[in-house]
Amino acid sequence: MPPVSETETARYARERAFHDGRYANDDRAANRFYEIDASSIAHYLARLETFAPDGRVLEYGCGDGADTALHLARAGARPNAVDLSAVAIERARERATALGLADRIEFAVMNAEALEFEDDSFDVVCGTGVLHHLDLDLACREIARVLRPGGRALFVEPLGHNPLINLYRRWTPEQRTPDEHPLLMADMALVGRHFESLDTTFFSLTPLLTLPLARARGSRRLLDRLERVDRVLFRRVPRLRRLAWIVVLELQVPRSALASSSIGGATGGPSGASGSSRRT
Repeated sequence: MPPVSETETARYARERAFHDGRYANDDRAANRFYEIDASSIAHYLARLETFAPDGRVLEYGCGDGADTALHLARAGARPNAVDLSAVAIERARERATALGLADRIEFAVMNAEALEFEDDSFDVVCGTGVLHHLDLDLACREIARVLRPGGRALFVEPLGHNPLINLYRRWTPEQRTPDEHPLLMADMALVGRHFESLDTTFFSLTPLLTLPLARARGSRRLLDRLERVDRVLFRRVPRLRRLAWIVVLELQVPRSALASSSIGGATGGPSGASGSSRRT
């Protein structure tokens, strides 16, 4: 790992200070937006449950909730959970203790762009709303490095193409750090430089219409209908996917592993690995 530059050090300090403050007193108005995000989280957890419980799992940027680690711990796994913010880790550990799960989760304060784990340490690396805070190239290198052969990575992230969402972001700069960068389609190509297989599932375009009705009676029924509309739109008009608010990324076959396999005389990665996009 090359020495950390002064620019990177300053960026880490900004992110750490912002999130220490946020987790100490989280009253962001944007929290109400996440109520329309249930489908992407349900999809993310369902995918995790198909391949995570029997392997070693890292929640990458767990925040103060460590929701993924707790979910997996309840299912019998023993995940690791890391975050740059010491306040986040303290509060996540307190939450795990209150739920009787602290002995099943190994928490650590750690820089996601310079993980303190050996190569090939995890079967699964996962997280929600973390990649867009990071240098994506550095993050993908670390994720690929710590994944075991055959491992997978799964992330829920915001997209940055919807003009209405971007207008809200410009109006509320105090709610985020200057270094955040909701993912663009160009970022998918960058991720593809590190992983042979990238599957993307998009969420929350028409459900954004329910924001004024958040918590209103009957809003959940309307939200369900609009989610079905999204599925049809994304299938029939793929270009609309870029306007979604949320994308779930599933990554497999680190290219570093393919290179090592090739050097060792192997035939390469599994057949059929591709940068496909699907909407389920």
